[in-house]
Amino acid sequence: MSALKLFLPLDSVAIAMGADDVADALQNEAAKRKIKLELVRTGSRGMHWLEPLLEVEKDCKRIGYGPVSEDDAVSVLDAILGDGRHDKCVGLVEEIPFFKKQTRLIFERCGVTDPLSLEDYKSHGGFEGLDKALNIDGAAICEEIMQSGLRGRGGAGFPAGIKWKTVSEAKADQKYIVVNADEGDSGTFADRMIMEGDPFCLIEGMIIAGVAVGATKGFVYLRSEYPIAERVLNGAIVNARAAGVLGDNIRGTGKTFDIEVFVGAGAYICGEETSLLNSLEGKRGEVRAKPPLPALEGLFGKPTLVHNVISLCSVPAILAKGAKFYRDYGMGKSTGTMPFQLAGNIKYGGLFETAFGVTLGELVNDIGGGTFTEKSVRAAQIGGPLGAYLPPEMYNLPMDYETMLANGAGVGHGGVVVFDESVNLLEQARYAFEFCVEESCGKCTPCRIGSVRGVEVIDRIRAGRDHEKNVTVLDDLCELMVDGSLCAMGGMTPIPVQSAVKHFPEDFGIKQKQEAAT
Repeated sequence: MSALKLFLPLDSVAIAMGADDVADALQNEAAKRKIKLELVRTGSRGMHWLEPLLEVEKDCKRIGYGPVSEDDAVSVLDAILGDGRHDKCVGLVEEIPFFKKQTRLIFERCGVTDPLSLEDYKSHGGFEGLDKALNIDGAAICEEIMQSGLRGRGGAGFPAGIKWKTVSEAKADQKYIVVNADEGDSGTFADRMIMEGDPFCLIEGMIIAGVAVGATKGFVYLRSEYPIAERVLNGAIVNARAAGVLGDNIRGTGKTFDIEVFVGAGAYICGEETSLLNSLEGKRGEVRAKPPLPALEGLFGKPTLVHNVISLCSVPAILAKGAKFYRDYGMGKSTGTMPFQLAGNIKYGGLFETAFGVTLGELVNDIGGGTFTEKSVRAAQIGGPLGAYLPPEMYNLPMDYETMLANGAGVGHGGVVVFDESVNLLEQARYAFEFCVEESCGKCTPCRIGSVRGVEVIDRIRAGRDHEKNVTVLDDLCELMVDGSLCAMGGMTPIPVQSAVKHFPEDFGIKQKQEAAT
């Protein structure tokens, strides 16, 4: 008799919601009934309100039960062995609207396969991109990336093909691939999800990048708060080496590339690429002045391709299906798909991968279901703690790099944090400066001192002291930080502040003053 095969996430969110307890309860109950149970621990489907989401495969389709608790294990097992009916049954997982509306080019295997099984990976299209890359030269791979229009998914949106070409053409005895997995933005979790749920996708993307630019060594700079990702990623690297995918003579081609995971110490500034490189070298996590660019003088002074996790995880599909296939998704110069992460006060939080061009309103209201508290949405912050706060009047804007930039915002890493009508935007603006005070590396004065002065100015505005004068000082201070900071940390801290003042002037007492004057 074949074993009963069930699927349950090992993802951090699922475990935080009790997935390990559910796994133990299922194993114990199956043992009592003398049922042979194969429990496959997968990544998450990204529908966090359903975690832990237990799945069973019938007629080649997955039926889900969630959120399942330890106490549900017995009755859910009864349902699975019986007619399937249960209060926690959500039906066919891929028919759930939140999931069905997605276009999954990056996360297509996440939640489906065993993240440590190479056989699972290959049977779901894995290594098709690598096989193509191993049969063409580096310049052709770089050209494929250039033609795809892929842009860095870490926040800046810089064209990936230009980076790859620059590193490829640099002359050096050693080059490196460095992955920025120090995912520190509030409300973002795409990097963690893919590393926990489909680590071979990142490994494949790194190998392709190494072959393209002539690098033989790669580092994943991982944040210390991701212990599950560390365990899964290291396990996948061991399995890839054993299968001849990593190390010397990759898949019998004579090419070499290997990967090492480096765990950071928890500094937000190490999400900035030059601080990250300093930290990797064992130095203080402090930004470097540019030039030289890391592409020419990066890790240990050698040409280095630094990319965010999702940027590299986009690469296998581009190589496997071609640049045109990828470029046909999205709009304008924002090609391909983006895993938007819906968080904060939202009813259906989770990861939604779709092509650029979806509107903010669709993400927040149609897909996310509005606020969890069922109050009106007042603001959404786009792109992390240093992103803009946008009001509902702007939710018809399509999510793409150019449109967001033209409206004082940015796509960033794809994080969308929702706030209901109870939020006070003056307090959120003050928090932006406080965050910068805590996380600044201290190297440049506008960031180190400007953020402290920013907290003081907002406190004076809140207290009504010299109100008009301090509103002007706040505006001047933001301009100075943008123009004078050494890196994006100080340069972007004014973005949430300025957007809060512009779109929510009543929280700063500005609107009331203007009305009183007329």
